[in-house]
Amino acid sequence: MNTVLSRANSLFAFSLSVMAALTFGCFVTTAFKDRSVPVNIHVSRVTLKNVDDFTGPRERSDLGFVTFDISADILYQNHSDSFWPIFDWNVKQLFLYLSAEYATKSNALNQVVLWDKIVLRGESTKLNLKDMKSKYFFFDDGSGLRANKNITLTLSWNVVPNAGILPLVMGSGHKSIPFPESYEATKSY
Repeated sequence: MNTVLSRANSLFAFSLSVMAALTFGCFVTTAFKDRSVPVNIHVSRVTLKNVDDFTGPRERSDLGFVTFDISADILYQNHSDSFWPIFDWNVKQLFLYLSAEYATKSNALNQVVLWDKIVLRGESTKLNLKDMKSKYFFFDDGSGLRANKNITLTLSWNVVPNAGILPLVMGSGHKSIPFPESYEATKSY
């Protein structure tokens, strides 16, 4: 009739079904939550150099340097004058990144990540960064940065959940900056 193995198999299958239903419930309760918060970005210095590009043909490319300040409280989002925590029971960590978007003659949309940070559960979520420099190089394949008047900096983040999809959230503040019309002199060593 029913052996010990078949009963154990039935119990295991039932347990997996219950766990799958609970995981789906975890996903559904937080899937449609708005996780956007206000972000303040201030740029204090922008410099531009024209350097050798060693990745392809021997041409010169623009290399931008941006010094910026970011202030935001990622912990809470405002919903009609009440505050809801972004770190709820289905959030493991946040992956924050500052990106620059701009258009050139050769590309309608260019996106470059300048800085990133991982915020784990329990860490401070108040960002108050002053005089930060780009963590990654801000290269353009050509001379699309020089005299570009509309380079937009945006702070975005991925919410890494315990269960469910990985939503991409953009902060509700961004900063548009112009780049200089001339290159800064490069030092040769």
